[in-house]
Amino acid sequence: MTIENIPLSSIDVLTLIPQKPPFVMIDTLESVDGNDTVTTFTVRADNIFLEGDTLNACALIENIAQNCAARLGYINLINRNRVKLGFIGSIKNLRVLRRPRLGETLTTTVTVLESVLQLTMVSAVIRVAHETIVTAEMKIALSDIDASPTPQQPNE
Repeated sequence: MTIENIPLSSIDVLTLIPQKPPFVMIDTLESVDGNDTVTTFTVRADNIFLEGDTLNACALIENIAQNCAARLGYINLINRNRVKLGFIGSIKNLRVLRRPRLGETLTTTVTVLESVLQLTMVSAVIRVAHETIVTAEMKIALSDIDASPTPQQPNE
């Protein structure tokens, strides 16, 4: 079985992103299709960004950034390359319509608008069920710094 044929649900997202608990803001990589990437994340009581029973805006920005990281991590996995560190270059047109509550599951869709050299511009939508709760645009700068010492392999 080739890596491309392995179900995304069997890939541990921690092998795709440089972040480690308690700073992980995605649970699953649902799809990578052309320019679109979809991840999910359930708000739990132990989340470091929880304020009362809702996530703050920092968590939502980080959720979008980690969706981008998961996409690049998956591409690196397919190509048997190491996961690289990326950095948020800018955030534009951030609209938080409401903050997600404890127990809710976020579905985040990021669409690559443009990618030049090591800069990627994306648009993002975060939904809870069918309700859009956040929209934004983000620029991500990819570095040459390895986030992990060896190439990651899927669970086989």
